[in-house]
Amino acid sequence: MSAETMDAWILDQAPGSYRWGQITVPELAADDVRIRVVTSALNHMDLWVTRGMPKPSVPHVPGCDVAGIVDATGSAVTNVAVGDEVVINPGVSPLDDIISLGNDSPMGKGFQIYGEHTWGGHATYAVAPARNVRHRPTNLTWQESAAFPLAYLTAYRMLRRARLEAGQTVLVVGIGSGVSTAALALATKMGARVVVTSRAESKRDQALALGAEAAYDSGDRSWPVQADVVIESVGPATWEQSVRSLKPGGRLVVCGGTSGPTVEINLPRLFFKQFEIIGSSMGSYQEFDQLLRLMQTGVAVQVDDVFGLPDYLAALHRLETGEQLGKIVLRHGAPLAGLSEPGLGAEPGVRTEPA
Repeated sequence: MSAETMDAWILDQAPGSYRWGQITVPELAADDVRIRVVTSALNHMDLWVTRGMPKPSVPHVPGCDVAGIVDATGSAVTNVAVGDEVVINPGVSPLDDIISLGNDSPMGKGFQIYGEHTWGGHATYAVAPARNVRHRPTNLTWQESAAFPLAYLTAYRMLRRARLEAGQTVLVVGIGSGVSTAALALATKMGARVVVTSRAESKRDQALALGAEAAYDSGDRSWPVQADVVIESVGPATWEQSVRSLKPGGRLVVCGGTSGPTVEINLPRLFFKQFEIIGSSMGSYQEFDQLLRLMQTGVAVQVDDVFGLPDYLAALHRLETGEQLGKIVLRHGAPLAGLSEPGLGAEPGVRTEPA
């Protein structure tokens, strides 16, 4: 009997470009779940792998964020059943790391990002370990269900590692990405005062409408804020302003560097003002479950735009040009359209947190 195939966006080499085609559906291991994808969402990881940053095993199917309906389960799966509506936790750790490292499982050597190190969800089906499959929040739409997992998990861990408390001030630098808009929504829900920056006036206006108390131009030499916590993912283009925006004892949490990999630190300022510089990436299984409970309480999810799955290349172009505020979502089962647009090439860049 011939193997079952599915429609998918496929990367045949890295660096390289995506193509639309048919590929064999992965076989289920005993602890795997197969999901018929309803919606998936874009992250910068979709672009980084086309540039070989990192090079995935090929052929590769991208898509870190997935929401859908359980289609089949392996023989050892007990936490979900066929027909359940689910989302995938995009942080994948081996069981040994989960047991030994707990909340720090993303620091383990075996940590993987779903859709980067594994096949993802820009396809008819997605296969994931059962430990990474959770029932989707019932208060979210299908689009919102795909939009929150990776970005909100990343932002949640950043805020947790920053020890954010209600009443404190959070500065979110470069509002627009999935992680930055997630940080705005989560910090607001946690009772913080949130200030944002962006070079785009339209994004500053949108952020104010989403609950930010103030919004400043990222290109200004300084911002009139003294923050307990700064959420950084831009890097050298905003680093000096970000550090200067910390109050004494403040914490700067960084998850990426879209403007470059290298920054300078003024050591006397660092130790005299007793700042903390904290690196953060993705999140643990415990944090994802905490996030799910928080999402059920009504955290806003910002969806920038929704494309049909066959229009993935147009969606990628919007992501690459930085036009979005929030997450770009793919709706599966849409009419076939937009396939004549050429694939995105392998341009040089600096990898950042996939969001």
